[in-house]
Amino acid sequence: MGTRPINRTERLASIEQMLFRSPHGLRAVEIAHACGVDRRTVYRDISLLGDIGIPIYQQDGRFFINREQYLANIRLSANEALALFIAARVLVHHADLQNPHLISGIRKISHVLPETSGAHVAFVLESLQQHPVDRAFVVVLETIVRAWDKQRKVRLWYRSSSDSREVPARDFATYFIEPTPKGELHVVGFDMTSRRIRALPLRHIKRVKILREHYELPPRFNPLRYLSSAWGMLDDYESEAVDIALAFEPEVTPRIVGRLWHRSQTIDLLDNGGCILNIRVPDWQPLLPWIRSWGAQVTVLAPTPLRRQIAEEYRKLAAAYEDAASPI
Repeated sequence: MGTRPINRTERLASIEQMLFRSPHGLRAVEIAHACGVDRRTVYRDISLLGDIGIPIYQQDGRFFINREQYLANIRLSANEALALFIAARVLVHHADLQNPHLISGIRKISHVLPETSGAHVAFVLESLQQHPVDRAFVVVLETIVRAWDKQRKVRLWYRSSSDSREVPARDFATYFIEPTPKGELHVVGFDMTSRRIRALPLRHIKRVKILREHYELPPRFNPLRYLSSAWGMLDDYESEAVDIALAFEPEVTPRIVGRLWHRSQTIDLLDNGGCILNIRVPDWQPLLPWIRSWGAQVTVLAPTPLRRQIAEEYRKLAAAYEDAASPI
């Protein structure tokens, strides 16, 4: 477990960290071996940690930290604290459902900021507290996080956005939680019903129950394959991908080539100064608002269904403007 602590202060911090990072707990002999001391010393150290407020408990011969009551000690510079505030503020600004834990975290960050920036954070917090909180959503989020932390499967009741009916319960192993650029939280993990990795929007999960069964991440699991893209999509590489080709006009090409829109992207530069953005995604529907936002500065080359849909929308739009230009 790395370099052994050389004094009691370091040893106490090391024991606290080891217990926090061991969801299945540690035996006294394991802690003693890691710290290079005998078990009696470990028992005294654990007793002292409890006296100073670390929520340690013992069960079946193992020591655990109660993670729901534990408060981590983190030292941040003013720049680090402000960076975390800005990141949290972006998420709060775009979130479709408010997370009171995020607001609580912002409040704690404000305590280590200088007076001027701290006053601004306090002002922002006051406005955020006026927003309503969906307690059902918070309970679902807290339950999934607790199960993820303990690597235990959950049984969840999920209702898709395209179906008003609640689907049958499914067992799920959480691999991670990912926000989209629009602020929507997804839980990514292995779905026992479909037998594949899926990304489920938390807002569509109505109930969650923690199961006793544990799970482990696959040895070759790569989270990067499933992270959110610039359009809020969480890729499912076990589904059939669709090739998208978009031709951009020269005046917007610098904005296209200057950003990573998707991990699959390739960009072809054209002789006229324009470019073609090529990507592979499981579903092109989430791209529609983004494509529309470019107006006449983009042309859909592929796939054909997407090209036809955009063309039909533009024909209707042109007709609407022609009607508006006609005298009434």
